[in-house]
This record gives sequence, C-alpha cells and structure tokens, in this order.
Amino acid sequence: MGDIRRRRAVALGITAGLVAPLGLALGAAAPAQAASCTTQTGPYQKKVEKFLGLPVDGKQSPSDCKAIQAFQTKHGIKPNAGYAGPVTWGVMDLMLKQKAVGNKPNKAGKCPVNKGRIACVNLTLQLSWIQDGDKLVYGPVPVRTGRDGNETRTGLKKIYWRNIDHVSTIYDVPMPYAQFFDGGQAFHQANVSMWNPPGSRGCVNMTKKAAKKYWSLLKKGDDVFVYGRKPGT
Repeated sequence: MGDIRRRRAVALGITAGLVAPLGLALGAAAPAQAASCTTQTGPYQKKVEKFLGLPVDGKQSPSDCKAIQAFQTKHGIKPNAGYAGPVTWGVMDLMLKQKAVGNKPNKAGKCPVNKGRIACVNLTLQLSWIQDGDKLVYGPVPVRTGRDGNETRTGLKKIYWRNIDHVSTIYDVPMPYAQFFDGGQAFHQANVSMWNPPGSRGCVNMTKKAAKKYWSLLKKGDDVFVYGRKPGT
C-alpha cells in the first residue's frame, strides 16, 4: 500500500524531492533573505576601503561592513554581506577605469571615424557613446552588456528597428526606448544598476536618461560598432 501511495505522489509531482526543482525550473523566485554583516576580512579589503573613503587598515570593522554592504545592495551584488571579495572589487575597479576615460572614449581609435554618426560600445570598459567622425556627440555613459553565455555580439551593425514602448516577447519585461541592431540585441532602458552583475541577456542596458538621449540622437540605419570583451565573459 505504501508503494502505491508513493508512486501516486511521484506521478503528481508532489514529493518533497520534486517540489523545489520544479519551482526553480519554472523560474520561481527564491525567498528573499536579508544578508547579515560579515566580520571576515576580504582579499580586497584595503582597495575597497580606499574606494569607499574608509580608513585604510586592511581589517574588517562593523563600519566597513555597513559601507561595503550598502554599496553591494545599491548595485545588486550578491551576497550583500559586506565582504570585500573579487566581485565587489571588480565593480569598483571598472568604475575607476570608466572614470579615467574622461571625455576621450575613442582615444585608441577603435571605433570607426569614417562612418559619420555612429554609436560605439566598448565591452571591455562597459561604456558607450555617440560620435560623428572624430567628434564626440554624447557620452560616454556606463552600460550593462551581455553576461557569460549571452554575450553582446561584436562587429559593425546597423539599427534596423526601433520601438519606444517595446516589451520583450522572450523574457516578458519592458524594454523602453529599444533600438535593435543585431538579431534581437538592442539599446534600451533597464531599471537596474549599470554595474549589476552578471549582466544582460545580450542587450546594451542603459539608464533612462541615456536611453532617451540615444533615442533622440539615433535613427533607423545608423551604424553601431561593438568591440572588446566584457569582464567575466
């Protein structure tokens, strides 16, 4: 009798071993858990302390943890336990490199200057800008590109379709100010931090301000050039 009941439960998918995997397979969100503040000193403690303007002693303190945790929470870094690890430092290091670019994002000349108006995307630095010849028109602005396995494809492309109120038919999420340039990959607004790991599903995510500006400056047929490699891909 016990075997019969067990077989019925398995057929209905209600055994304890099946419920959790089924929920995950359907994309159910895991219960949110508040991360407690760690007392552990991370491998990038001094660098993180310096970035955040904290006393640089290389030792974790309650105030250090709270500051690191606030940064992690703001940018969607998980777990947000205040640990100065490689992911947190990676985000900070990228921010420093982006800042160092200043108003010369194409200093190395990798984005074509013979195409007229063109939108450039540097995957390595996670920056995008619009230029006309060698004249900077707008940017650079931080962007969030494709994660490992869903990389934003490199090369010279053209904007082929625009939809200001687009909603993804694949992920069922809003994509305001969408400008498509390569097989479903597009510039569009995303309501997350531009430094939120691991990245998009291939699109070039932007803040609302940047996405609106791109919408006003670009048109169908304009060139887009994507180059470099996103950290972690």
